[in-house]
Amino acid sequence: MLKRYLLAPGPTPVPSEVLLAMAMPIIHHRAPDFLPVLDSAKKGLQWLYQTKNDVLILCSTGTGGMVGSVNNFFNRGDRVLVINGGKFGERWVKICKAYGMEVDEVIVEWGYAVKPEIIEEKLKKDGSIKGVFVQASETSTGVYHDIKTLASVVKKYEDTLFIVDAISALVAHDLRTDEWGIDIMIGGSQKGVMLPPGLAFVSVSEKAWKKAEISKLPKFYFNFKKERENLAKNQTNFTSPVSLIVGLNESLKILQAEGLENVFKRHERLANATRKAVHAIGLELYSKESPSNAVTAIMTPPGIDGQAVYKNLREKYGITAAGGQDKARGRIFRIAHLGYSDRFDIIAAVAGIEMVLKGMGYPVKLGTGVAVAQELLMD
Repeated sequence: MLKRYLLAPGPTPVPSEVLLAMAMPIIHHRAPDFLPVLDSAKKGLQWLYQTKNDVLILCSTGTGGMVGSVNNFFNRGDRVLVINGGKFGERWVKICKAYGMEVDEVIVEWGYAVKPEIIEEKLKKDGSIKGVFVQASETSTGVYHDIKTLASVVKKYEDTLFIVDAISALVAHDLRTDEWGIDIMIGGSQKGVMLPPGLAFVSVSEKAWKKAEISKLPKFYFNFKKERENLAKNQTNFTSPVSLIVGLNESLKILQAEGLENVFKRHERLANATRKAVHAIGLELYSKESPSNAVTAIMTPPGIDGQAVYKNLREKYGITAAGGQDKARGRIFRIAHLGYSDRFDIIAAVAGIEMVLKGMGYPVKLGTGVAVAQELLMD
């Protein structure tokens, strides 16, 4: 028997209370008994997003939310800045180009955060830029971009929207949508929100809704104006993923009971313990600055394949982590501390890393990193 531990940066574990709620008899998405469920979920999302804006609920993965955040607010030929510091920054580039937008790509070396002064300089030089796109947490590299400072830069420009992919950062980081001036922010169900894949969430500011009035890009399924109209009636535009929304409502209640500040502190504490533990083992982080509280990307020692570490964790010890992507493939593996994670998830992960590395010939004294994690995670 091999017990499974899910420590990947998505999908993440789902609490039993949420699973049980989703297992209840299904209800019709237009029936009166579904309306209060969606009403509660949408208010809970506003609490999580720290916003008074509409937070749309889409039946899609987070990438659907990214697509809708392009085709609802821009036009073919619009000039936009895209911060590309990993595989998901690259995804922004591909989506924008797919809709015929002119992309000024800000290349950031993998493992580093974008420097806000670069964005400020570009916006000063080019008054035609209609949007700035960024990841909050770049999942492929384990880097968190400084969203607060970037937002303060972009909001000086009345004709420029600030669009944040917070799919892995939401819940793990304190993202203050209204206070900071984030125009569009995307989340996904399978990360910190503790649900299976299948929902995307998008908050939209009034500044962005004004841009939606002049957007001529094609839209049908991801039509945010129609979603907004239906959300006001506690409906979705098309068939609602009712079981997932029932689960969302339960998940948000769990987070609300913990308290927003405590949720952020928990993620910060787990992330810090993971980083300190892997340093104690003698490993380095792939993120050279501003590491994410959602996922830790860990460099493998010379001569050891990161994909083999990831594979051995899963096959020998039942721990599903994540490998490296693209140029980081084979060089790193990644451990998430996101959503329904606690101290013993981290302790188990660190123990598994030590055991795998020792089995691969790396000179680690078993318990070295575990002891550090234990000390940091004791009450």
